[in-house]
Amino acid sequence: MNWIQKLIVDDWAWHKKVLNLTWPVIVSNLSIPLTGAVDTAVVGHLPNPAYIGAVALGALIFSTLYWLMGFLRMGTTGFVAQNVGSNNREEIAATFLRGIGIALSISLLVWLVHVPFGDAVLWFFETTQEVEANTLDYYSIRIWGVPFALVNLVVVGYLFGTQNMRMALVLQLLLNGMNIVLDLLFVLGFGWNVEGVAVATVTSEVVTAICGVWVCVRMIGISNLDPRGLSIFKPERLRAMAEVNINIMIRTLLLEIAIIYFMWVSAKSGEIVLAANAVLMHLVHFLAFGLDGFAHAAEALAGRAFGAREPRQMRKAVMTTLGWSCIVAIIFALFYAIFGNLIIDLITGIESVRLVAGEYLAWLIFAPLVCVWPFLFDGVYIGTTRTVEMRNGMVVSILVFLLAAHFGFMWMGNHGLWLGFMLFMVVRGAILAYWYPNIEQLISKTS
Repeated sequence: MNWIQKLIVDDWAWHKKVLNLTWPVIVSNLSIPLTGAVDTAVVGHLPNPAYIGAVALGALIFSTLYWLMGFLRMGTTGFVAQNVGSNNREEIAATFLRGIGIALSISLLVWLVHVPFGDAVLWFFETTQEVEANTLDYYSIRIWGVPFALVNLVVVGYLFGTQNMRMALVLQLLLNGMNIVLDLLFVLGFGWNVEGVAVATVTSEVVTAICGVWVCVRMIGISNLDPRGLSIFKPERLRAMAEVNINIMIRTLLLEIAIIYFMWVSAKSGEIVLAANAVLMHLVHFLAFGLDGFAHAAEALAGRAFGAREPRQMRKAVMTTLGWSCIVAIIFALFYAIFGNLIIDLITGIESVRLVAGEYLAWLIFAPLVCVWPFLFDGVYIGTTRTVEMRNGMVVSILVFLLAAHFGFMWMGNHGLWLGFMLFMVVRGAILAYWYPNIEQLISKTS
């Protein structure tokens, strides 16, 4: 029992800190699907069904792009949190400015290739001419919001790194709230159709980016710092940030490949199984929204402890966030066990899809207990910028997943596919948990 007592954090101040960091992120996350729903709803009330497909396809392009660019948020959080721990104000400011510079550089590259890239995406999806034309209208407007959307990722990364989750929530609500209001105004009020949805989103991104940068500059107090001490272009710092960002991008790309492969194999079982798995994946995403709050808290707390070279604080940060994550995971499991079929009924009215989704619901009841580990430890590794280990763990995990999903599907059908997905999460969590003591040892050696 002694080892269990060592893992339990009995300092209520730590529990309060974790909860205060977590709830704004959860609320912020839950506002994201609401915005997408409003985008679909406003065009869904227009007479032409091609508008719905165009907004869905166009939004998919940009959501995928921004998801892959998530390293701008994660890398910034890790470096800022560590410099907060070491009380290095100049490097906090330099990290933020480097992130802005990288975001703008990537945006310029995206602008340069956006025409052939857009043509390639439309060719790949092989949609109707009307949907293609409307998607192109949407895409040609949204593309100008790329630099502001990427800057917003850096802003959120800085706010998470400084443990200012409430301001991140305010900016997220500003972004999504303005988007919803402008959607209604431009589409239903002015009759701008698909273009109205795109203009609403870009306007919201521009305003939020300007407000976010202003907030961060005020918090950093850049005007009070000596510009000579910022070392924005210091080669070793740029190299470290590039390495972290590339590793995170590879990890995210592999995760995206796993999800795409899962849906691709689902499609081989027919449209009913594909639809059922898509419905169940919504429950996985909802689970992620809930547990990500604790992962972001782990990023900030673990990164700060790592920067301060305090192994005991690191242990408290990890164990407190892990403990609360496990509690929430159990609640999710119970919620899905009791209300899972009701949720499925709310998502789809097609009886055949409901029946098939219900057949595989047991995997979703099991999923929270499995997903909690990789989600939480991803936050720890991002906060401490140990992204090489995170990347390598993902490489091993996806190889296990591809083998397990392939043979599992051959032998057990869709149950085998879900088994492969669960093994994917188990292996990710196990590898990151196994390597975690190395982080504490590293802190002890350098403290």
